[in-house]
Amino acid sequence: MADELTDALEAMIDAARAHLRQVRAADGRVDDESVWRAYVEFNNAACEYDEMLRTHYDEVTPFDVEPLEVDSHDSGIDAAQVIEEAVEPDPDPAVISVRQRRDYLVPSAAALLRAAEHARDQIPDPEGDDQPIQGIGDAVLELLHAGDGSLRCLEVPELTPLDGIVVVNDVSGGLDVADTPEGAENRAFAVSGAEPMIGRLDERSFHGGSDEQEPLDRGDD
Repeated sequence: MADELTDALEAMIDAARAHLRQVRAADGRVDDESVWRAYVEFNNAACEYDEMLRTHYDEVTPFDVEPLEVDSHDSGIDAAQVIEEAVEPDPDPAVISVRQRRDYLVPSAAALLRAAEHARDQIPDPEGDDQPIQGIGDAVLELLHAGDGSLRCLEVPELTPLDGIVVVNDVSGGLDVADTPEGAENRAFAVSGAEPMIGRLDERSFHGGSDEQEPLDRGDD
C-alpha cells in the first residue's frame, strides 16, 4: 500500500517536471498542444495521488482537480474562436482594475519557510534563482511562483486565511509596471476619485470568532 502511494507521488512529480519542460519549450506560445497534453498528464497524476491518499489515510492534497481528457481542450478552443469571431469589440472598450486583498495568519514562520522550500524543489525557478528563501515575504512569493500566481496558491496548511476584499474599479488606463519603481508600490494600488468602484466582494473567513461580527452595511436599505 505504502509503495503504491509512493509510486503515485513520484508519478505526479515526474508529470510536474514534464509539464515544466514543455512550458519552457513552448516559450510563450499560446495553446501549445504539447503543453496541454503535459498539463493533462500532470492533472490526472495529481488526481490519482489525491484519491489514493484519501483512500488509504483519509487525507487530502492542496489540489482541487478533476480528471481531464486531452480532447476536451480542442472543443474549448473552438468555442472560444467562435465567440471571438461572432462578437464585435466595443468602439471604446472599458478598462477595469481588480484589486484583491486577503490577510493571513502565519502560525509558524519556520513551517511556512519549509513549505516554500518544498515548493521550490517541486517547481524549480526557470531563471535558475538559487537565492535562499529569507523571511515570510520570500516564502509567499515562492508559493505563488510554484503555482499559477493566484491567491489560491496560498491555500496551504501553513497559512490561515483571514478576511479579504475584492474591489473592481473603472479606470482610465491600464497599469504600467515600469512606472512603479521599487519603494513606490502603493502607486499601483491607489484609487483616485475619478476611478469609480463598480463592484465589491467581501470574503469572510470566520476565523477567530469573526463569525459573530455583524455583516457589513452596504447601504442597500
